[in-house]
Amino acid sequence: MGGLDVGTCLYRARVTHRRPGAPAYRFAYRAYYLLFELDAIDTACARSWLVSRNRFNVLSFRDADHGPHDGRDLRGWVDGVLAEHDIDLGGGQVWLLSMPRVLGYGFNPISLYYCLDVHGALMAVLAEVHNTFGEHHVYVVHENGGAMTWQRAMTKTKRFHVSPFFDRSGRYRFHFLAPEHRLGLGIRLYDEAGALRIATALAGERRALTTVEIIKAVIAVPWMSVKVTAAIHWEAVKLWLRGAVFHRKPTPSRPNRS
Repeated sequence: MGGLDVGTCLYRARVTHRRPGAPAYRFAYRAYYLLFELDAIDTACARSWLVSRNRFNVLSFRDADHGPHDGRDLRGWVDGVLAEHDIDLGGGQVWLLSMPRVLGYGFNPISLYYCLDVHGALMAVLAEVHNTFGEHHVYVVHENGGAMTWQRAMTKTKRFHVSPFFDRSGRYRFHFLAPEHRLGLGIRLYDEAGALRIATALAGERRALTTVEIIKAVIAVPWMSVKVTAAIHWEAVKLWLRGAVFHRKPTPSRPNRS
């Protein structure tokens, strides 16, 4: 497959988490995501008066929420990270999938940068993960510098503390679906013995990034960012009450990408 045949859009999505081990547990929540071409964020935001870049609005995209987290050029940051792995897009596109800030507040459990070369081949996916402690880590998923195949399982060693009920060990298995008319992502965490510890899935349907669709999404999931943050803490309390083993947060690993 070459390139992405979708353009800037909004995805109405459902996120599920399933923990098969003791205590077994499952929860899900609704959300919505924006997909931007990284070199055309301003053009994308101009599609509706309800979405803005780096200023307050119903929905907003803030550069400092991503990449180096200091407001620097995101495309330059992506190219620099890829260069560390000998990956050169040759001027190809980078698409960013991310939750927007809602009425100024934002929290992104995961954002994805789909990195394509000038011929439209997928060369890497940067999975930018945030925890509720204000920390972030970037997993650089690639095929040793060669073109990747959509949906092929890709593994990365866990390097970042997310849940207090898992230590910082094990391996992730990523499954990416090309973000076109449907959105799909699967992430599974396995322990050192190969047992599944948690399975996370994201599934969504494409909507045009218009004022009408933004209003529909906001009405369907009001105060989304606040609800996602609250849900993470509430589900953690319920897991703790069920006897899940608590792990203290370790010192963040450096560098904060792997």
